[in-house]
Amino acid sequence: MDHPIPVVRLIIPDSEGRVLILQRQRESKYAAGAWCLPGGKIEYNETAEATIQKELSEETSLTCTSLKFLFFQDSLPLAPGKMHCVNLYFECTVSGNLILNEESSAFAWIGPSDLKDYNISFRNNIALLRYWKERSCA
Repeated sequence: MDHPIPVVRLIIPDSEGRVLILQRQRESKYAAGAWCLPGGKIEYNETAEATIQKELSEETSLTCTSLKFLFFQDSLPLAPGKMHCVNLYFECTVSGNLILNEESSAFAWIGPSDLKDYNISFRNNIALLRYWKERSCA
């Protein structure tokens, strides 16, 4: 891959400040069996907002009811030839009933103290720590 890939990642908090994470299927092409935030790559000729709605609906059957841009994170390649992603993190409130698609095998609502218990991929753990730190300072 010779160029960065734009990716949206959704931080969906519940009323207790926990955040939704998804466990990727063990057969997944990327990060099999690991946990991550909902989201995905922004396709050519698609807006970040459209990607958010599409990925959220596909992965969880939820609908985004409000959206707030939080920060971006460069995820430089971990090895030559691997992906370089520019992650755009959004806080999202949702409605609907959570139903996973075939990409995920489980979901969990976690807080800062739970993070150590999960194998988080795509450097989403770094983003979650930043989110909780900034939220506690607000």
